Amino acid sequence: MKITDRKHLDQYRKEFLAHIDTQKKKVYVCGGTGCVAGGSMEIYDELKKLIEENGLNCDISLDSDACEGSIGLKKSGCHGFCEMGPVLRIEPSKLFYLKVKKEDCQEIVEKSIVDDDIVERLIYSRDGIQYPEQEEIPFYKHQTRLVLEDCGQIDAQSIKEYIAYGGYTSLEKSMFDMTKDEVINVITDSNLRGRGGAGFPAGRKWSQVKAQKSPVKYVVCNGDEGDPGAFMDRSIMEGDPHKMLEGMMIAGYASGATEGYIYVRAEYPLAVERLTNAINQARDIGLLGENILGSGFDFDIHIVKGAGAFVCGEGSALTTSIEGNRGMPRVKPPRTVEHGLYGKPTLLNNVETFANVPIIIDKGADWYKTIGPERSPGTKAFALTGNIVNTGLIEVPMGTTLRQVIYDIGGGIRGGKKFKAVQIGGPSGGCLTEEHLELPLDFDSLKKVGAMIGSGGLVVMDEDTCMVEVARFFMNFTQNESCGKCVPCREGTRRMLDILEKIVAGNGELSDLETLEQLADTVTATALCGLGKTAANPVKSTIKYFRDEYIEHIVEKKCRTGNCQALKTIYIDKGLCKGCSLCSRVCPVNAISGKVKEPFEIDPATCIKCGACIEKCKFNAIKEG
Repeated sequence: MKITDRKHLDQYRKEFLAHIDTQKKKVYVCGGTGCVAGGSMEIYDELKKLIEENGLNCDISLDSDACEGSIGLKKSGCHGFCEMGPVLRIEPSKLFYLKVKKEDCQEIVEKSIVDDDIVERLIYSRDGIQYPEQEEIPFYKHQTRLVLEDCGQIDAQSIKEYIAYGGYTSLEKSMFDMTKDEVINVITDSNLRGRGGAGFPAGRKWSQVKAQKSPVKYVVCNGDEGDPGAFMDRSIMEGDPHKMLEGMMIAGYASGATEGYIYVRAEYPLAVERLTNAINQARDIGLLGENILGSGFDFDIHIVKGAGAFVCGEGSALTTSIEGNRGMPRVKPPRTVEHGLYGKPTLLNNVETFANVPIIIDKGADWYKTIGPERSPGTKAFALTGNIVNTGLIEVPMGTTLRQVIYDIGGGIRGGKKFKAVQIGGPSGGCLTEEHLELPLDFDSLKKVGAMIGSGGLVVMDEDTCMVEVARFFMNFTQNESCGKCVPCREGTRRMLDILEKIVAGNGELSDLETLEQLADTVTATALCGLGKTAANPVKSTIKYFRDEYIEHIVEKKCRTGNCQALKTIYIDKGLCKGCSLCSRVCPVNAISGKVKEPFEIDPATCIKCGACIEKCKFNAIKEG
């Protein structure tokens, strides 16, 4: 089947939608990485078997009128509530089941698919209130899902379902009802800013590429997403790949490019599989290739798998890697818009940015600007992780406060503990504290306090987190990921890491803080690329807001949270010790001495703090301090 013109596309859209509308019920089993790892595909197979055993037609293809009255069983994308997976949603009842197991399938089929009843133990409850519908769960109720709207709501593997619900309408509109300049003007007027971290205006970048005289231009999508704990782009690629492809195609039409590349990390096998499937479907149906919809516009897309180098999130390193070379940044200018992939003008945005494009073209720039602040309109997807009750993938309007994200959506700090900080923007970001809870999350507000949105990682930390160790962890990551091309990053991050390791080992000096701050300023000012320029952010922000913890580590040789192993002190409470001698017998370095039936003692100079004595003590007499 080939779609040759816009009339043909509209005909198929109506046909596909009619097939969907005749389905008696629709069951969306989460096919995101987290739920797949939890067994959701086994649940999918079991549901299919049981539905058919109950004499119902289980439709998974939308191929013919045979789906009338059927049960539409679909593999959806990530629903976002990852810790509650595997999850599934049933339409039209809007039932949302959590932590589903294979053995639950029989009851789900009998009660909620054959009948219209609820399996109460599988629905979400909080504070004694049950929430059978997904949209009413507090985790979802406080979100505004635009880019992620269809993740979990459509079949992630079906171009037919994407088309039925309005997919590729914006591409059609761009090619037939708008000039290239008009498309770019809409993106410019919307003030869409790149969601990859820097927040550069997308329309300005598009117009710069269009202005280049080269007959060969490229569109490149950055799906590398190297931040620890980040999975926003992965979820879009897995759950709604056609939305991203459509955004790339519109960018190609507007800028004059005829070829696109998606750079996606090889550690995302499911994303690669879904993207490959989506591209093949679009080619087969005539929405990728030559003379798309008879418009005269040619465009094709290729996938390139990266090897997981964090530096390849930087534009010039990414395009160098696509070319088959080692991913290393180059000196600029010229910029990527002038001299990018294969030396040609290149329009480079990330997955989330491209996924915003069809929405903006469809609903208009003025509508888009009603969401969020004027200078940072729209929504932002965040990966919410750490010491928080509700972890997962969320999407909120730009300008939403940190307090709303952590407490209204995230449900507060796990275990009722006190909020301490949040690391935003991954290794390139910085730490925000309790004083920033009312801070709006947008590009400009975060920049003022020395942080950045980055790709959208949010790691929440409680009172038991050591901020010096947090700085050491992120500096270790950045130092390992440095490509080594420029001296400031290669040597500066190594020296900063050495100092941080010295401090957490209990060997720090007060002069180390001044040295760290000087190195941070030097690396930030002189590094070649964005990785190096932002590498010191976690160190600078933790020193700024948690200087007392650094001083405590250095002067008192103490870590208040007990996370720094070298600074732990293990002692015996003589009031509780019964003199059984068991602790001295398990100590590998003979650091414990005493007489049987009398309190024992630990020699702190000999103790290696392995904790073997704590595990063996039956009287809880051995403490850490």
